[in-house]
Amino acid sequence: MARRRQIYEGKAKILYEGPEPGTLIQYFKDDATAFNAQKKGTINGKGVLNNRISGHVFTLLAMIGVPTHFIRRLNMREQLIRQVEIIPIEVVVRNVAAGSLSKRLGIEEGTPLPRTIIEYYYKDDALGDPMITEEHIACFGWASQEEMHDIADLAIRVNDFLSGLFGGVGIRLIDFKLEFGRIWDNDYSRIILADEISPDGCRLWDMATGEKLDKDRFRRDLGGEMEAYQEVARRLGLLPEGADNTVLDLETHRKQRGK
Repeated sequence: MARRRQIYEGKAKILYEGPEPGTLIQYFKDDATAFNAQKKGTINGKGVLNNRISGHVFTLLAMIGVPTHFIRRLNMREQLIRQVEIIPIEVVVRNVAAGSLSKRLGIEEGTPLPRTIIEYYYKDDALGDPMITEEHIACFGWASQEEMHDIADLAIRVNDFLSGLFGGVGIRLIDFKLEFGRIWDNDYSRIILADEISPDGCRLWDMATGEKLDKDRFRRDLGGEMEAYQEVARRLGLLPEGADNTVLDLETHRKQRGK
């Protein structure tokens, strides 16, 4: 079977044309980047785990009525998704001070916020994904006021659900990034959740120890990135407890079996 045509390649994923009109195949890479791709590396098996975690979370979100682009997981690294018109805005939901918020405002990392904060960033690597306001979004026509209401409402719903999901397995949801897209039906469009939800785009801390179980381990040279991602998958019931032989890289697995 011929390789499908590549549509787009980002820092962590590749999109290929899908088997049917209006669909794409999303491939999860092991590439890791931080600080707007100024730091680059590889976390072996990360793509497999992110595919599994994100597919699981999107499936659960769909069950509570959150519209998403996810259709189904195809294999270890690929999932079938709906093709959407991506809105060029990264939506960051914050429950606890960390990362850039702590640096910008001088708030000690780990300080619970009095209320959940939603921030918006313009998706442009060349500009460093600058922080923007709803005034900028309206001015430049990136999304309508009605669409922004839908985005904010969905972001809060996702935050409420994820906080409970991770809290139930002893993980504190510090903050996370979302992306949204438009799906069209003739002249009518609606907003749906797109991209992924995984330890790449979430800050996840162990509730008991404060240990970081996310990409901050890569950003801050803490080491143990693979183990952290595996721990999140295990707690969500996606990996067997204590399984050291989980297949995370099919090529390596085949070589080890002499195939």
